[in-house]
Amino acid sequence: MSKADNDIWLLVDTHAFTLEVKQGEKTVELLENIAIGRNGAGLKMHRGDNITPIGTYKIGWINQSSAYYRFFGLTYPSVDDASIALKQGVIDPFTFDSIAFAHNNNRVPPQNTLLGGQIGIHGLGRGNEKIHKTMNWTHGCIALTNPQIDRLSKWIKKEVVVEVR
Repeated sequence: MSKADNDIWLLVDTHAFTLEVKQGEKTVELLENIAIGRNGAGLKMHRGDNITPIGTYKIGWINQSSAYYRFFGLTYPSVDDASIALKQGVIDPFTFDSIAFAHNNNRVPPQNTLLGGQIGIHGLGRGNEKIHKTMNWTHGCIALTNPQIDRLSKWIKKEVVVEVR
């Protein structure tokens, strides 16, 4: 049994700039000084808004050799994100239905809607650690240093819940 099987979930605190690996309510790993979207965290309403979405997601896919070193893709947009966007006229009913269908069938939702996609937790790759430590720089993702993403990797598998607050 790997560590990722022990009721592990992740809590991302976009105010404290921390990522906690949780087992139940116990914190088993704390990663500090994370970076988020250039425009902070909140309700993400369109591709390119540089906002890190708030909500509950799962790890939908894992790319161990991304340009950002490692990339753990989130199941963004959620049904909640899509519902708000539908009510506000950002997406149409067909897009809402395809997002809901994906979630209901344990699949990654469409990543090419007007709500954006390719949101995840990743390392720096060849990025500048000085910039990472001084500002939020992503297009909506949650960024860690490469050593931090290595530490996180041992806890990650598909379906791990990620709560972004």
